[in-house]
Amino acid sequence: MKLGLMLGYSGADLRIPIEQVKLAERLGYDSVWTAEAYGSDAITPLAFIAAHTERIRLGTAVIQLAGRTPANAAMAMATLDKLAGGNRAICGIGVSGPQIVEGWYGQPWGRPYYRMRDYVAIMKKILAREAPVAHEGEEISLPYAGPGALGIGKPLKSILHMNPNLPIWLGTGMEATVRLTAEIADGWLPLGYVPESAHLYERWIDEGLARAGKRRDQFEIQSMTQVQVTDDVQPALDRLKPGIALYVGGMGHKSKNFHKEMMIRRGFGDAAERIQELYLAGRKAEAIAAVPDEFVDQGALVGPEARIRKRFRAWEDCPVTGLTISGDERAIRFMAECARLNSPAD
Repeated sequence: MKLGLMLGYSGADLRIPIEQVKLAERLGYDSVWTAEAYGSDAITPLAFIAAHTERIRLGTAVIQLAGRTPANAAMAMATLDKLAGGNRAICGIGVSGPQIVEGWYGQPWGRPYYRMRDYVAIMKKILAREAPVAHEGEEISLPYAGPGALGIGKPLKSILHMNPNLPIWLGTGMEATVRLTAEIADGWLPLGYVPESAHLYERWIDEGLARAGKRRDQFEIQSMTQVQVTDDVQPALDRLKPGIALYVGGMGHKSKNFHKEMMIRRGFGDAAERIQELYLAGRKAEAIAAVPDEFVDQGALVGPEARIRKRFRAWEDCPVTGLTISGDERAIRFMAECARLNSPAD
């Protein structure tokens, strides 16, 4: 199985653990991933990483669709790919949520399904450079002819000769958007995908691939997990609960929270409702305590090495093609051993 290394987005300060990234590359990791919320962006750190590495793929998990026009996203990712030597960039895109889309970017939530479809179609036309780009979409059109337009926009073709095969992946989780991802994208960054829930998505993926006439081997699936190698399982599980409580309880509106919906889909509906209720009431410690051990354990690889090896076999038996991990140096080294990567580090 391919392994990726997740760096995420910054806190109050931005520190890129470049030595960990270089170690992962030497060990044979396939990719390194960044993210963005409403602080550091996801693309700029990858340019820095590109300058200090040679072959590891550079992915965004994810850039927020509302933060850039599709043309700007194509320009930025194509520029990154050129700086990195070519065939290294992966453009992972997600819609985020309405609180960020409307509150941070000042864009309408609109109809995310159609916005994603238009966004990817426009990006692929730009990357291909087959003709000046025109697109008449449900949510996004080029040239723009809506309110405030002068009506003199013209289709254009990129000056930069871009990689027409630059992969575009989508971060999705609901039935319609997962099916759309399999149809129009090159890969999928699932939200909260674990071995126990893998079966929920198989039909949706197959239907999407069938729409596009694609085979399974033409579509990558990269899930994510946190790794802690330790003899003390319970404290490790407890350390992961605050982040889960934050996302399920407070990362999104009460009526529109994709993380909460994912938790419900995985069979933890009562816990999801309770966590959100407590978190929004300001009772954060109780919300954290309400996160079930089983839910945490399904989405993480924690414990002694033997326990992690056993759990990792379930990931290898899943339809995923890659697994992105977050963890310390010991975790990075041990997971390379588990995945039987072939490039030993010094």
